[in-house]
Amino acid sequence: MSLIIAKNLGQTYQSAGRPLTVLDDVMLSIEPESFVAIVGPSGSGKTTLLGLLAGLDIPTCGTIVLDGNDLGRLTDDQRARFRATNVGFVFQTFQLIPTLTAVENVMVPIELGSRGAGHDAEARATSLLASVGLEDRLDHYPAQLSGGEQQRVALARAFANQPKVLFADEPTGNLDAETGQRVIDLLVGLNAAMKTTLVLVTHDHELAARAHRVIRLAGGRVVSDTST
Repeated sequence: MSLIIAKNLGQTYQSAGRPLTVLDDVMLSIEPESFVAIVGPSGSGKTTLLGLLAGLDIPTCGTIVLDGNDLGRLTDDQRARFRATNVGFVFQTFQLIPTLTAVENVMVPIELGSRGAGHDAEARATSLLASVGLEDRLDHYPAQLSGGEQQRVALARAFANQPKVLFADEPTGNLDAETGQRVIDLLVGLNAAMKTTLVLVTHDHELAARAHRVIRLAGGRVVSDTST
């Protein structure tokens, strides 16, 4: 059974008083525990599609069913609660809370997701940070960490609630080649160990080559869908 199903998905915005179609009649399904890379030129709709699949936005038309839940039928609050317990997200710009330490950043989704509190949340956050090689950076703030270290904190945070699906938007986009490779290895390794479905947007050919399946967009449409 598919974990994610998108049917006739479309997204149109108003730009300078005129409609701008970003996605047009996208159809796809994604199986549990798969690793899918979404690629394509800038402006092809990749990030918009990722946000819709994650329930961060609602499409202009079409439906998205994630783990049996029609996201379009949920209220904003219901979608937020659903994401808190079922979805992880990694951003290109890390999106760490600057006033919280590394361990506190990872604790946030655990406490919001009600899968741990107090000492339990801290213990799980500490374990996750150790798994990405940051056991000696627990009490460091984001400004005290390198870009690669911040992205590793973001990875630990994304896996904190053992999400059914992890979405990643250009996770190596702001990193140098060597650091990006380490982050790729960690992302793929954590995904396999936790049996999470991984869907990511990338311009990184090496990262896309690690995926089980590559979906290519152009002009807001799916133009190829191949297994690797």
